[in-house]
Amino acid sequence: MNRFDREACTWDDDPTRVERAFRIAEAIKKFIPLTLTMTALEYGCGTGLLGFELHRYLGKMWMADSSKGMLSVLKEKISRFAIANMIPIELDLLKEHPPIAQVDLVATMMVLHHIRDTEKIIHAFAYLLKPGGHLCIADLLKEDGSFHGPGFEGQNGFDPEELLNLLGKEGFSPVANEIVFSIPRKVGEETRNYPVFLLIAKKA
Repeated sequence: MNRFDREACTWDDDPTRVERAFRIAEAIKKFIPLTLTMTALEYGCGTGLLGFELHRYLGKMWMADSSKGMLSVLKEKISRFAIANMIPIELDLLKEHPPIAQVDLVATMMVLHHIRDTEKIIHAFAYLLKPGGHLCIADLLKEDGSFHGPGFEGQNGFDPEELLNLLGKEGFSPVANEIVFSIPRKVGEETRNYPVFLLIAKKA
């Protein structure tokens, strides 16, 4: 059982995570005119904190994650609130093709830094999007490794401009790039703040 399976049941108890999802959703709505005719995929959706902020502004919304624990919590929430347009799917885009048609919007929140092969996952996102569709990436700004600490096997955040260069190679053009949140975290004796950016790009 991985960390996300273990922590799934208490994931939503952290008010910082809830507030982060709200802020990111508000920024997405500011830059993209969402409509009920649009389809979307949230990749690495976890317990659905971001999706629950966005689903009422969209048509069908696939909620994808590779953690069975997270998906179990998500399914319970969808049932409890009788959400009709959110569809959970177990999916690892680095290992398999998505079992869905192309969508108008792909969103991912605090997921990319857990993936070593950035180019491969961006290529997968591009494949998933319709022409004219939007990709929304919310993640950590490049940091010194103290956010996760020793032993973390992912990436220590990103320079959004470097991501934009990768996106450009896949035919994306920039729409927005701004800091939308800051995560407070105790490191040693001090509390540090780690900025979270939202990068939005449009597929040609």
